[in-house]
Amino acid sequence: MSFGYFNYTTPANEPVLGYAPGSPERKALQKALADAKKKQIEIPMYIGGRAIKTGNKVEIHPPHELSHTLGFFHRGEEKHINQAIDAALKAKSSWEALPWEDRAHIFLKAADLIAEKYRAQLNAATMLCQSKNAFQAEIDSACELIDFLRFNVHFLCEIYKQQPYNSPGVRNRTEWRPLEGFVLAITPFNFTAIAGNLPTSAALCGNVVVWKAADTQIYSAQLILRILKEAGL
Repeated sequence: MSFGYFNYTTPANEPVLGYAPGSPERKALQKALADAKKKQIEIPMYIGGRAIKTGNKVEIHPPHELSHTLGFFHRGEEKHINQAIDAALKAKSSWEALPWEDRAHIFLKAADLIAEKYRAQLNAATMLCQSKNAFQAEIDSACELIDFLRFNVHFLCEIYKQQPYNSPGVRNRTEWRPLEGFVLAITPFNFTAIAGNLPTSAALCGNVVVWKAADTQIYSAQLILRILKEAGL
């Protein structure tokens, strides 16, 4: 058991990099784009921590360059939906019992990884997967997703601080708990930040989540999942 009051103050917005000619971020992004286009990746489903390959492969192409193949993902079936739900519910008791500040640190670590180690890679994936330019990707997959992860921790801290008034002889207390069952996050094709925010915001609050990314956004979504796993999820 941990003892202490954990307060997460309002974070600063992630600075938007300029990608001027010759800048370090421009060089890193150009290298990440070139590296991504040199290889084709295979994207399985992940259920209960296991990589699931169905053999029903769907190719992934940049919308602006349909002749190029970035890789493919394995499309699931109804049985995989049921397996994902069962796996989420199996993990529910241990995840919701984890101290909330420990959950918070996972997502704060993910924000740091995106801001530094994976910034160029995630922006490159968004440019290739969703036909965004460097500035659009920087705002979306870097700055906005980083801000979502950090501000969500701060806002949850503020929610947990809300407690009812007391009256003479009565001490009231509210315990905030996760939802019953599981959360289904179906994320859109156009924003990497939203794809990362919908499942993680619910998970931060102690919920278990079944995440279905849009087919046309899976290429960048798989990198978000890799980052979350490295952060300790």
